[in-house]
Amino acid sequence: MSKKHLKILGIRGVPARHGGFETFAEKLSLFLVKQGWEVTVYCQEETGTSIWESEWNGIKRIHVPTKSKGAAGTVLFDLKVAWHCRGTDALLLTLGYNTAFFHVLQRLRGQTNVINMDGIEWRREKWGAIAKTWFWLNERAGCFLGNHLVADHPKIKAHLATRIRDNKITMIPYGGEKVVSADASLLKTLGLNPGQFSVVIARPEPENSFLEMVAAFSRKQRNHKLVVLGKFEPDNNRYHKQVIEAAGDEVMFPGAIYDAAVVGALRYYSKFYLHGHRVGGTNPSLVEALGAGCAVIAHDNEFNRWVAGDKSAYFVDEPNCASLFDQLIPETFDNTLMKRASEQEFDSRLTWEMILEQYETLLNEWYPSTNLKPSSEQIKA
Repeated sequence: MSKKHLKILGIRGVPARHGGFETFAEKLSLFLVKQGWEVTVYCQEETGTSIWESEWNGIKRIHVPTKSKGAAGTVLFDLKVAWHCRGTDALLLTLGYNTAFFHVLQRLRGQTNVINMDGIEWRREKWGAIAKTWFWLNERAGCFLGNHLVADHPKIKAHLATRIRDNKITMIPYGGEKVVSADASLLKTLGLNPGQFSVVIARPEPENSFLEMVAAFSRKQRNHKLVVLGKFEPDNNRYHKQVIEAAGDEVMFPGAIYDAAVVGALRYYSKFYLHGHRVGGTNPSLVEALGAGCAVIAHDNEFNRWVAGDKSAYFVDEPNCASLFDQLIPETFDNTLMKRASEQEFDSRLTWEMILEQYETLLNEWYPSTNLKPSSEQIKA
């Protein structure tokens, strides 16, 4: 009996070097290979003139070069991938809907394509009108062209259900690693001591509430450090400049840190993990914070509350955030119960083992029973 074959589209490649989807694809691919699947991942390359193949840890990689960089390069890559896999009899898993229009090629060929619809990209403040329109249209296209959809949060599923019937959507959140220890000595290079700092780990964009959190923290001296990770370019970005100008002398900007051990130590030994995201589904960084047992202070919205639970602290604006800092940052506040609650939220539903098993169950359900001939129910919009 031949192996089941999955092809993963929509990411830059494995091993993961970029973001949450790449990490997920790596985890899922390695998991499925161990379960006896054949897994192929399309990888975006900036060099070369023709497509080539390689293997990594039992995963077949198809390298697709694009001459363009940035968003244009990604769009061209997705188009090339959709064209390249148009004749395969493998099950397709597409991560993200940003170029869902291209999958009309798969629809016309009768291929089975499961699409993870990610967040509500067209609501993000950073995009202009043209980009928002593109994402809005592709969200609609993904709902129609995908044989089945995955939502990573109940509210994302509810949103998609306004576009397509509810039973075409399965909710599976993002997963994370359990962290039970970290190297405290790594903090010394940043001049930090365990429990005497809090941390923000995100892209410095308005929708992630950097300005509100930094300004709230900086209202007064707190005998506590706030470590703000991320790539700041104040000379080229007005918002970055505003955040830095609002920061007091207890706020640190060490830049974007890519060393996983250092980032892990910052999470594990922080007094609080600050999460200002206002848009999105199950955010990978928040899941990772729960996995590290972080006490969480987050922006108050339905996305964050479902992930972090009712024992976390929530703010709605800068004054509210400052009030929380006044209550929670002093050494007299014991965050043990908050940390324990984060661990319980993580252990009960967000471990990689749980998430990957749910994905394999779903992929088995949608695996084409015969070559390129899914059932009429599967291809019904």
